[in-house]
Amino acid sequence: MSSSLNIILFGETGVGKSSVINLIAGRQIAETSPDVRGCTMSFKPYTFPVGGRTFHIWDTVGLEEPEMGVNGYLPAIEQACDLIHHLTSKGGVDLLLFCMRGNRVTATTQSNYRLFYEVLCRSQVPIALIITHLERETLMEGWWERNMDSLEKYGIKAAGHACVTGLPTHNKYRESQVNIARLLEGHKSNGRFTMPQEAWIIEFLRMFGLFAPLKRESKRKDIMKVLTKRCKLDPKVAEELAVKLEGGP
Repeated sequence: MSSSLNIILFGETGVGKSSVINLIAGRQIAETSPDVRGCTMSFKPYTFPVGGRTFHIWDTVGLEEPEMGVNGYLPAIEQACDLIHHLTSKGGVDLLLFCMRGNRVTATTQSNYRLFYEVLCRSQVPIALIITHLERETLMEGWWERNMDSLEKYGIKAAGHACVTGLPTHNKYRESQVNIARLLEGHKSNGRFTMPQEAWIIEFLRMFGLFAPLKRESKRKDIMKVLTKRCKLDPKVAEELAVKLEGGP
């Protein structure tokens, strides 16, 4: 078993990702309130030891549903590039943790799954689901038994799962810690996934364009500036991508 684990934690705003980090750490290291909506694809890195193993976790905002013009889209590209640089510097990704509420699957839920699992990690990284806000369940695991088939119908598959509550005062909190610890202890990395940063960025941007098309007021030079200066892409590659993302010829 590797002495360290590189994890991307993702999910919509409000699902309780900070609480999940605290469950993993066994103490409060992530602020759980107020839950402020950040820029799409913004992230916060955490590094801490648990049981002789070092966890590197990137807590990401992921895709949201806002009307994104240039003011929202270009910063999202910058954040995504920063995330990719971080992942590359740490040698890649061992595990994806998809945090979602114990309720209906939304279009954003499916988009996030596709972006991180299929695009960023090319379906090569194990993905586990963390189901949150299960305080009202008599048996938290009962939620999984009732819903696992419907998740697969939405195209969401997982190598493992943990049903939890993130409320420290709840009588199921200790059980939640055990559930997550069991999930992570059972994960054996088959090698970290990585690929050249340029290819990673290009794959990401191509997919992102499907979710957040640029508005006509976007200027090609603005996109190229971000791609060359922040993403460090070759100017010719940046220009080709800018044309495609702008919807031009």
